[in-house]
Amino acid sequence: MMKDLSINIAGLHFKNPVTTASGTFGYGDEFLDFIDPGKLGGIFVKAVTGKNREGNAYPRMAETASGMLNSVGLQNKGIDHFCREIYPKIRNFNTNVIVNVSGSTIEEYIEVAEKINDLDDIPAIELNISCPNVKLGGMAFGTVPDMATEVTAEVRKVYKKVLMVKLSPNVTSITDLAKAVVDGGADAITLINTLLGMAIDAEKRRPVLSTITGGLSGPAIKPIALRMVWQVHKAVHIPVIGLGGIMNATDAIEFILAGASAIQVGTANFIDPTVSLKIVDGIDSYMERHKIKLVSDLVGALRTE
Repeated sequence: MMKDLSINIAGLHFKNPVTTASGTFGYGDEFLDFIDPGKLGGIFVKAVTGKNREGNAYPRMAETASGMLNSVGLQNKGIDHFCREIYPKIRNFNTNVIVNVSGSTIEEYIEVAEKINDLDDIPAIELNISCPNVKLGGMAFGTVPDMATEVTAEVRKVYKKVLMVKLSPNVTSITDLAKAVVDGGADAITLINTLLGMAIDAEKRRPVLSTITGGLSGPAIKPIALRMVWQVHKAVHIPVIGLGGIMNATDAIEFILAGASAIQVGTANFIDPTVSLKIVDGIDSYMERHKIKLVSDLVGALRTE
């Protein structure tokens, strides 16, 4: 049976719905010894900000039950370094290379988006208004609907390609935030980012992370992520890209059934750097077993009655 794993998000073609999550796949070139990025639907590269960021002090990662905590703090060398040094290395990957954009002010978001807009081989950005590790404002944009609308709308004015917005789960109503970024002009929504958590060393009676709290990811957050993807898919008319504890093809299929047009693989990359390709193969096998020709027919196909 001929199967079509391709999807379309706001006019952008993906050869399959499997992508890699920002912050877990570097810039993509770090994984070339393990996989060919061209076999994936896309890669979301690590966050880029206006200026160099050293990130948070160590320790800034900790293993937890069924997951991990991180408080890296958006370490990167800034947008100019990205354009000059990183972009030439990744621009010819045979897949969608999408840049995660972050900032502490609306002006910083605009600066980064404007410069990426000029890069011919970057077809989309993922506006990160949801990272819980930066104290200078990143959290606020993703938790207050009016601010989420404002930052999205201001970036929309200068960014002419596909604009995706990544939402925080650390809110009372995820659908309110989703509607807010739709109002601001988002083309697609990515969710969820990490949940705020902490770890304690009982013997030392001290927090494990230097920042005390950090972002929880991995299998532990999957049920919450699934619920939020399902809610947002029902609440807005734009595509949803789902992530949060996806470790295998079954997890990915569950997210697609809940309403995700595509998925991102995050923490699992640290365990198995080839896992994303295994998930592509697993989705293909699922479609074969269930005699499904178009993966797009699975999006939001959850039976609730």
